[in-house]
Amino acid sequence: MNTRRRTFKVHGMDCAEEVATLKREVGPVVGGEEHLAFDLLNAKMIVSEGASASSEAILKAVASTGMNAEPWRESAGSGHEKSGRQKVQLVLTIFSGGLTALAFGLHIWSSGGFHEALGAEGMGHVHRIPWASKGAYLGAMFAACWFIAPKAWLSARRLRPDMNLLMVIAILGAISIGEWFEAATVAFLFAVSNALEGWSLSRARRAVEALMDLTPTLVQLVKNGGSTPVRPEEVSVGALFHVRPGERVPLDGLVLQGTSALNQAPITGESMPVTKVPGEEVFAGSINGDGALVIECSRPASDTVLARIIRMIGEASTKRAASEQWVDRFAKVYTPVVMVLALLVALVPPLMLGGIWGDWFYRALVLLVIACPCALVISTPVSIVAGLASAARHGALVKGGMYLEIPAHLKAIAFDKTGTLTEGHPSVVQVVPLNGHTKLELLRVAGAMESQSDHPLARAIVAHVKSQGVAFMPAQDFQAFQGKGATAFLNGSAHWLGSHRFLEEQGAESPDVHAQLESLDADGRTVVAFGVGRELIGFLALADAVRPTTASVFQNLRGAGVEHLVLLTGDNKGTAQAVGRQVGLTEIQAELMPEDKVKAIEALVAKYGQVAMIGDGVNDAPAMARATLGIAMGAMGSDAAVETADIALMNDDLTRIPWLVNHSHRTLTVIRQNITFALAVKALFVVLTMVGHASLWSAIAADMGASLLVIFNGLRLLKA
Repeated sequence: MNTRRRTFKVHGMDCAEEVATLKREVGPVVGGEEHLAFDLLNAKMIVSEGASASSEAILKAVASTGMNAEPWRESAGSGHEKSGRQKVQLVLTIFSGGLTALAFGLHIWSSGGFHEALGAEGMGHVHRIPWASKGAYLGAMFAACWFIAPKAWLSARRLRPDMNLLMVIAILGAISIGEWFEAATVAFLFAVSNALEGWSLSRARRAVEALMDLTPTLVQLVKNGGSTPVRPEEVSVGALFHVRPGERVPLDGLVLQGTSALNQAPITGESMPVTKVPGEEVFAGSINGDGALVIECSRPASDTVLARIIRMIGEASTKRAASEQWVDRFAKVYTPVVMVLALLVALVPPLMLGGIWGDWFYRALVLLVIACPCALVISTPVSIVAGLASAARHGALVKGGMYLEIPAHLKAIAFDKTGTLTEGHPSVVQVVPLNGHTKLELLRVAGAMESQSDHPLARAIVAHVKSQGVAFMPAQDFQAFQGKGATAFLNGSAHWLGSHRFLEEQGAESPDVHAQLESLDADGRTVVAFGVGRELIGFLALADAVRPTTASVFQNLRGAGVEHLVLLTGDNKGTAQAVGRQVGLTEIQAELMPEDKVKAIEALVAKYGQVAMIGDGVNDAPAMARATLGIAMGAMGSDAAVETADIALMNDDLTRIPWLVNHSHRTLTVIRQNITFALAVKALFVVLTMVGHASLWSAIAADMGASLLVIFNGLRLLKA
């Protein structure tokens, strides 16, 4: 018996419903659901050690669900090409649509008009449909149901009605009363929705795979006094490697030689480059500044912080506490009840009450027609589509109906800081001239010196100087001192610029200036001082500026019923608390690594139930995937964060969040109105059918009328 840990690629596993199906079917085979784990993003099923089943039995159990599996291979689990199943699904869907159009075209040609063809079905004119059209309709339904029918059959055998069974019953019911065009159209549209579901998940998979592009494919391994390029997977813990200026760090490690400022924003979310000196930790995916480094590898390629982020996104996607689609919940009760009721109507009166077979069979057909959940099924999607379109027009890209409903139920929202509550880049927030110098003098010196540097802080200072209309001549003989500052000649005099530490080294600091700089540091400000000789000209304070709308957004969210607002950031406590004070936040967690953010979100979900996470970086993606609702800042957010999020703010406009909460409330109100009306119409016609006052035509007309009314009601959301 094979009891080792095994991994399988499952083709067709595209949503949480299919994960639940696999647990029900494969769980008993392997000795219980506890032996199964799923990575939905990578379509991966993991069977733990000790599972009492052969691989052949597991593959057979998967096949019984209408999906198919194969042993996991790295080539099978990665890459950007569509799977064979996806390609077949796309071809069959296109083929189904083509045959449906062909069949309807043949009917128009044979009947002599569009309206004649459209109105023939369901009106006692079944014999008028050409056999060629019927054949094409059947071919369209066969192609569309190729992957749907096995799942529907499993659902029927297990007595667990789902959306697949609901659609197959609707298709067969439509055929039985001559609604060939409607049957083929329903089959085609359902196949399209399944294809789109698989495509959207594939996009998310590709985005996660693209995270690996953050690390270089080769490591410059220190060997025999030189460097040898090797693959990251070949580097063992403890090995030394070079990272040149401007390169990305390939592996996690500790700096042994060199000093440099690293941009860690893609990993930790820190807004400013962080100076690394010997003994400090660096992360794979960080961008090296202007210093060469020798680093000792501290983790293998498979266990870097970035690799763990990628794994967590996949794992968190299967833990999401997402609500089921309303139609699926409805089908579990409604469909079997209607089928049993129709069967009873057809059999009981003739057998027990002496009724006429033809009369009661006709009533049963009418019951099936009026019970066909067209108005009910469309009541939610049309409202959702209108709500989604309205949200998009207002700057919020919502990636599905369920994510439009969730904001109305949110009890807590967690925010990342950098790029979410703040602008995401340093800017000058304070200019302080000293020792008799003017602001103009200080800005002119700052522009002249910083124009010779490509450091992010230098670019921010030069941009500020230019925005103030201050003209300057570039300094001469600029020389940088890594991690400290720089010197240059300006008008024949040796000037310097640098950090608080560099200022102390120049002997130009007074007790008052020291207290000022310490206070700014506590508020999360970065200070760049400028001087000549032992004289301090002044200093500039920089920070990642808070978005001007942030405070009002928090006020509006509290007014919309979101009680708890939390700041989760990888930045230092001083900066986080300073931002919290500016925007009125008291719940703050700082210096968090990606896994810490996931734990924080899990704690919030356990405490409040419905929780949203709003962020913009790669480091936010696992936390967004774990939250009930993930919201990404779209314009400047990383591709991975945007792709794995449920909602992307296209214009980085935080004011869309309270608007979205209110819009979600309105959408749910319209959906409830539609469902109530559709059910009332059906209840009325069930009564009319039982007393013999309903016909097939009136049932179809009533269902169509109800459908049109719920459509128009749902479209009101476009004016939101």
